[in-house]
Amino acid sequence: MHWLMFGQKQSELATGDAPAPAVLSARSLLAICALWPVVMGVRTVAMLLTAAATGFSVASLNLPFVLAAALSILIDLAIFLPGRSDAIRKILGDSFPPMLSAIVCVSTVCFSFAVVSLVAHGQEAGVLIGMMALLGALLPTLAVMVPHRMLMFFACMSTGLGVLLAAWDLRFAVGTLVFLPAMLLIALIRGKDDRDEEAALDQQKLNNERARCLLSDYEKSGRGWFWETDRQGRIVYISAEAVTAIEADPATIIGQPLSSVICSPGADGGGSERTFNFHFSARTAFSDLAVRVAQSEEERAWSLSGAPFYNEFGQFVGFRGHGTDLTEVKRSHEAVTQLARYDNLTGLANRLYIKELFEKALSGHRGEPSPCSLFLLDLDRFKQVNDTLGHPIGDALLKQVSERLKRTIGDSGEVGRLGGDEFQVVLPGIISEDRLADIARSVIINLSHPYMVEGNQIVIGASVGIAIADGRTHSGAETLIRNADLALYSAKENGRGIWKFYSEDMHKVAHERRALEGELRAALQAGGMSIAYQPVVNVATETISGFEALARWNHPVRGPISPGAFVPIAEESGLIMQLGEWVLRTACADAATWPRSVRIAVNVSPMQFADPAFPSIVLNALAQSGLEPERLELEITESVFLDDKLDATRIFERLKGIGVRLALDDFGTGYSALGYLRSAPFDKIKIDQSFVRGASQSGSANSAIIRSIVSLAEALNMETTAEGAETIDELELIRSLGCSHVQGYIYGKPVGLAEATQRLAGVENHVEPVGHKRSRETRYKVLRTIGIYHDGYCYPARIKNISPGGALIEGLWDVPPGTEFEIALGANLKVRAVARWSVEDRCGLQFTVPISLERFRQSSPPQIATGYPEQMRA
Repeated sequence: MHWLMFGQKQSELATGDAPAPAVLSARSLLAICALWPVVMGVRTVAMLLTAAATGFSVASLNLPFVLAAALSILIDLAIFLPGRSDAIRKILGDSFPPMLSAIVCVSTVCFSFAVVSLVAHGQEAGVLIGMMALLGALLPTLAVMVPHRMLMFFACMSTGLGVLLAAWDLRFAVGTLVFLPAMLLIALIRGKDDRDEEAALDQQKLNNERARCLLSDYEKSGRGWFWETDRQGRIVYISAEAVTAIEADPATIIGQPLSSVICSPGADGGGSERTFNFHFSARTAFSDLAVRVAQSEEERAWSLSGAPFYNEFGQFVGFRGHGTDLTEVKRSHEAVTQLARYDNLTGLANRLYIKELFEKALSGHRGEPSPCSLFLLDLDRFKQVNDTLGHPIGDALLKQVSERLKRTIGDSGEVGRLGGDEFQVVLPGIISEDRLADIARSVIINLSHPYMVEGNQIVIGASVGIAIADGRTHSGAETLIRNADLALYSAKENGRGIWKFYSEDMHKVAHERRALEGELRAALQAGGMSIAYQPVVNVATETISGFEALARWNHPVRGPISPGAFVPIAEESGLIMQLGEWVLRTACADAATWPRSVRIAVNVSPMQFADPAFPSIVLNALAQSGLEPERLELEITESVFLDDKLDATRIFERLKGIGVRLALDDFGTGYSALGYLRSAPFDKIKIDQSFVRGASQSGSANSAIIRSIVSLAEALNMETTAEGAETIDELELIRSLGCSHVQGYIYGKPVGLAEATQRLAGVENHVEPVGHKRSRETRYKVLRTIGIYHDGYCYPARIKNISPGGALIEGLWDVPPGTEFEIALGANLKVRAVARWSVEDRCGLQFTVPISLERFRQSSPPQIATGYPEQMRA
């Protein structure tokens, strides 16, 4: 029986309704307890007056009177004390209201019996006075129980006036001396209490309205909502915002157990349901309990906080609390997790997450070493795609690469993107080199198939480095990543498009590379570098128009080191800035001693060009050397245009303001765009040697490319220089196509300053071409035992050099020209060839179908079962 609540319900706060009648009834009972001392005083006076009216006769103080009076006093205390003690009311609980009502009635009966027993043998006047006193003692009790003070006041006054009018003797009016003061005192006390109560109710209504507005604003803000259950856990109130969020019918929610709303049995939220039920059964508060909403079409998550509440008598009434919708927070958290763990372009695991997965794969489930393998992949020719087609095309290509890579790896492992065009693959449990080689081969083949991106057909490749943890010892993730990186570097160094397993000697290579970097740094500081000058010849006059300055390094121990070896190291280590500035200053100083008609060309790295101080460095070098600005030609590659943050146009303007010439180097190698020529003030275009070599051979398209570049340069009023000319037929082709200048071995290799100065002392710098009449394919030196099959026999031979179209072999004597062979160049590489010439044991072979040198380098030597007749001696 909820006749007294510990606090008003949320619904009362929200509506501001007046308290329920049960609450007034409880307040009346508490008022009886508070005013009962007055009633006790009135009864005591009535008893004294009655005793006085009977003459204080000892005989009238009989045993019933004593017992009734004593019992009345005890009962009065039983009424008074619970009203003053919260502890007693809490102990009594639900039994307090009916018990209090019964005690009031018993107390009145006992008092009445005591008065009657006292005056039972008295005179008429005494009896009448006693009856008046009894009436005066009973009416205060009834007046106290009247809920409204005006009703009580009128009842008291009318009864008092009735007694006065009924009094026919002054003695009879004595009862009013007991009755009227008591009524007035109770009326005053009740009046003050009621006024205080009304003021409290008004304040409570104001507070309720304020609370209602605040709670309504809070709920509408979306930051939270409120709920309440009864003692059985059934929902008796829940904010409309919460019901609206889950698109439920309020009528179906009210009355349901809260545990059935937040999660369903056996679902993922079962743990939350058990936790909630535990708190409810234990009647303990809980905070920020994450639950899943079962009665919602879409997946929603709530955070609930609540606590049990009790009424004033300590009775458990139910739970109250607030909730928050975590759905958006959860989605945001999932989005943050996605960003933190996965690459936002490809959806693959990012660098941090793939490393975490790799570490877990190495440690296994129990923390013991576990076998695992690691692939590091690098895309070949991807940079050309970005440079020529733009980064949006490159990003779209990376997405397709990622999809192919995931399909190729499948369930064998996890694929991650490290950044750019670098990928990592974790393969738990796979350590068989044959199996890993098959996977790597599939990856390279699948990634090398043509792609179609926004109407552009793109062909790229991939190189793979492989490191293996055998699971017998703890292998650190960092160590294996470093090993795979070394293997990848080796694969790229050996022709790209292949895979390499890590081996111990790769550490030696890396160590030598680091050592070479340190020695290069020391050489720059100690003056250990030099410059070689290669002549640039005017095609029409066959005179030297200038030289190109080329950095050279003659190591005191290693001997001459190729620029192809130390220039990449300088670029990676940042030494290219120091090296480039040294070459620029030295070349300007040397060229200042030459005739004024001879220019000097200096290569400029993209890092140098991006330096804001570069124009100032050029100006300072010219000033110190005394070289005229128009005699300095800066060769700049197209890669300087790829940096969006670089204001290349501004730098070009400053350089042209100095008066130097600008040449576009390596034109036509895949980075070219006509927009560069339109926006940059170049004076010359240098045609890359890859188009010059082999241009004179029949069927080559290089001559058409050279012709187009020359026509473009003439239209833009620019000179052209063809690089890499080595044979007479190439020179004649270049001259016929209209190139203005030639640079290559046909007119001389790079030489030192003294020899270059000496060559300028000739008759008007005239030079004669020196070289082979015809060009041939580039041949690579190699030493490998191969098998040559002819007429059912296999002859062992040694291959000395090889090109895509043929090879030089040793070991077969006096082979007739025109003899056809089948040659086993590798374990899985066989080609057909024809002997073109033979001198003693040397023979020149021409392949019927050109081969891939990369495939040849990757293939292992063949297993040869020899057998041949006596007339063919090895």
